[in-house]
Amino acid sequence: MRTLFEGVTYLFQYTEEWALRCVIDSLWGENGMNIILIGAQGSGKGTQAGLLAQELELFHLASGDLFRQEMAEETELGVKAQAFMDRGELVPDEITISMVLNRIKRLPVAQGVLLDGFPRTIPQAKALDSGLQTIAQQIDLAVYLDVPREELLDRLSGRYICQAHQHVYNINSKPSRVPGICDIDGSELTQRSDDTGEAIQKRLDIFFAETIRLLDYYDRQHKLAQINGNQGIYQVQDTLLETIEQHQDAVVWQLAGSFSSLLPKTF
Repeated sequence: MRTLFEGVTYLFQYTEEWALRCVIDSLWGENGMNIILIGAQGSGKGTQAGLLAQELELFHLASGDLFRQEMAEETELGVKAQAFMDRGELVPDEITISMVLNRIKRLPVAQGVLLDGFPRTIPQAKALDSGLQTIAQQIDLAVYLDVPREELLDRLSGRYICQAHQHVYNINSKPSRVPGICDIDGSELTQRSDDTGEAIQKRLDIFFAETIRLLDYYDRQHKLAQINGNQGIYQVQDTLLETIEQHQDAVVWQLAGSFSSLLPKTF
């Protein structure tokens, strides 16, 4: 038989484990976390997001795809966004953020989301955090795919995208089976006008002047991880999965430490 002290200690330990599990479930739900992938054009962000979302059963929310869907369906926000784009103007942050939050709200309660291409600026990141708080959610981890600028230039100059669904190929590292034809939907592959010459330099200039500031923003929240994106596709994927698992473990141990104060030191 347990002594009274052993019984009380067992009760506290059981309570600690139950409470910790409840907190973990509330943080990540049954399937996954809310993750942001940050990377310059050509870093492989879209490719990695697709693989990662499938592996972790996350919803892949790519800002470009979201815009196209909202405009094709002529939703209220899509119509507003189209009007700005038709005038050659940037879509205001409040429209983009509303689109993102509305899409997240429609997901199953337990499903996490993988954000690809948003946020791109500090004001967008702050607005996203505020919006997620209103639905009792948060960003759990931001991962930066670090690729040297010279490599980015090489990748972008060889990048081709299918016209139907924007599947990405590269003539050097990820060619299609039939040259000029998408493996998935059979549509023609074309090179974006801003993937050539000075346009590439301008896009990278914007990233390294503005979007890169997100690293400090999420680092201050202890939510940033940086990985070497200058590897093969599946090497990067393995590193991503390992990094996410390490982050989850670190959060669990931190929570476990905070709950340890529940245990009696002496009877």
